[in-house]
Amino acid sequence: MKTRIIILVLIAFCSVVKAQDRFAILEQKLIELGKTSAPGLNEKVDLSINGASIQEFIRAVGVSNNLNVNVDPTIDAKIVNNFSKVSAQEIFLFLCKNYNLDINFVGPIMSFVKYTAPATPVKTVSTKKLNVTYEPVAGLISFDFQADTLAAAAKEITKQSGRNIIFSPELLGKVVSGFVQNSTLNSALEKLAFANDMKVSVTPDNFYIFEKKVPVADPNAKGNASAVNPNFGLTAPGAKTGSVTVKDGLVAVDAQNIAIIDLVNAVSKELGKEFFLFNELKGNATLKINDASYDDFLRLLFNGTEFTFKKEGEIYLFGDRNLEGLRQSKLITLKNRTIDKVLDFIPAELKKGVDIKTFADLNGLIVSGSQPRINELESFIRQIDLVVPLVHIEVIIADVRKSNTISTGISAGIGAKPAGPTTGTIVPQVDLSLNATSINNLISGINGLGVINLGSVTPNFYLTLKALEEQGALKIRSTPQIATLNGHEAKLKVGSTVYYLEVQNNLINNVGNTTVSQSQQYKSLDADLSITINPQVSGDEQITMSIGVTQSSFTERISETAPPGKLNRDFQSLVRVKNGEMIMLGGLEENSTSNSGRGLPLISRVPVLKWIFGNRTRSKTENKLTIFIKPTIIYS
Repeated sequence: MKTRIIILVLIAFCSVVKAQDRFAILEQKLIELGKTSAPGLNEKVDLSINGASIQEFIRAVGVSNNLNVNVDPTIDAKIVNNFSKVSAQEIFLFLCKNYNLDINFVGPIMSFVKYTAPATPVKTVSTKKLNVTYEPVAGLISFDFQADTLAAAAKEITKQSGRNIIFSPELLGKVVSGFVQNSTLNSALEKLAFANDMKVSVTPDNFYIFEKKVPVADPNAKGNASAVNPNFGLTAPGAKTGSVTVKDGLVAVDAQNIAIIDLVNAVSKELGKEFFLFNELKGNATLKINDASYDDFLRLLFNGTEFTFKKEGEIYLFGDRNLEGLRQSKLITLKNRTIDKVLDFIPAELKKGVDIKTFADLNGLIVSGSQPRINELESFIRQIDLVVPLVHIEVIIADVRKSNTISTGISAGIGAKPAGPTTGTIVPQVDLSLNATSINNLISGINGLGVINLGSVTPNFYLTLKALEEQGALKIRSTPQIATLNGHEAKLKVGSTVYYLEVQNNLINNVGNTTVSQSQQYKSLDADLSITINPQVSGDEQITMSIGVTQSSFTERISETAPPGKLNRDFQSLVRVKNGEMIMLGGLEENSTSNSGRGLPLISRVPVLKWIFGNRTRSKTENKLTIFIKPTIIYS
């Protein structure tokens, strides 16, 4: 008792010392601030307050002593005090002690807040990382336990395998050891239980239960609580004799062509299990098992037959799978994928005897049937309910187009007289149209030189001069980004639309009078770049992509209202790249050159004169398309 009192006194003393240290530090900060940037802290105050809020009181002190103060509005306290000839520093320290406040200093600014005691550091206890690995595709587990608790081992196996494992309360502090490599979950748990003097069983809803192994006493064995029960025979007409042995609550059966009902009666009697028959268990069975629980024995016995079992409390119900009392309904929800098309992937054998309906609202399946068939169906669904990788695809499209066109020539002739004076442009291109008057004025100027006399042209004579060179360079770079699920197609399409006029003439014959009806309609024509990508992700994060590229472009029209021509180019490719790597697709290149001209016979072939006495047009176009594709796997 004296020791306890001494400890309590020491704790109280430490708390007081700690509080005194806090206020001593606070007082020292106020003294230093009063010497430097807030001399008003040392000035005396005469102030009487009755029922004012603490915010108003501190603000009044700050105004009277020229101090910068800020008060937390959540502090709920009323002041009833009379201060005479005390410094502001002493008042602030008094408020902090009596109302559990603290002061935060930012330069000359004092901010009053509620005091919060520092949190006591919690010592973290490092937990041992258990060595458990599980391969979900093959359903194989490996573990290495060395004096680990059963609770930690069961938790880690559940996390890795997704199968729920529980244990009875008396095994809460149980320490287990065992090493298993690449074994099925059922076999591994049975061996773990055997190595640590336990037994494990599986419930109808696929829970694994560890229990303490209870020795089964043989009434014929004296002083031996774990003696083996004597074998007893099971016979059927014309069949061999079988045997059932029970030890430590586990059963061993060696039977050949024995009636199923006889096996159930014998094992149930030895293990002390109560059961109820909905109908007769017909047929014979041949099996040999060792160290199996009662549930495992029934599951193996009824496998492949029309019978099943169900446990209600401590009583087992036996009968046909389709009977109402043995039929069960369950909602199987999916976690990683949608319910769409899941029914198409379920094998026909698993659907037999089970009524299945999709429930889109909860992303699951409602199944009804016998418990073993439901368990088998659910096991398959869990195997396919995996995370589907999302593939993010970056596409860079670089389209470079270059063109060069030269058009020159002189046209002259006799025709309709152009209206008005000479018209046209000189810069940046020469495109002049001269009428007869302008030409005669030009000739008159030349005739005025005295020696040369060119005469004049007729009034309807005209002359056209044309000289033009065009150059173009167009660079288009787009960086679209798309994403799609593994195995699903992603499409990208960019393009343009042009319209052309379609004119239709209809002849209407009405009582010998034929009239023509004309209708006009604008129709569209598309030219685009289309990219289709279908990614397939492999286990080593390699991505196989089926790529299809189609490019179409317009060519010149044969007339103003005619539709333009169309040039199509496409290719298909199957490539394999690593996650995050970029590939380049090129080769979609188009080059076109045209050279046309008109002129006087023979003269139009002379190298220099053909550009003067005639019209010539020469054009060259180059288009080059390059595509970069970079896929990246995203696991959500």
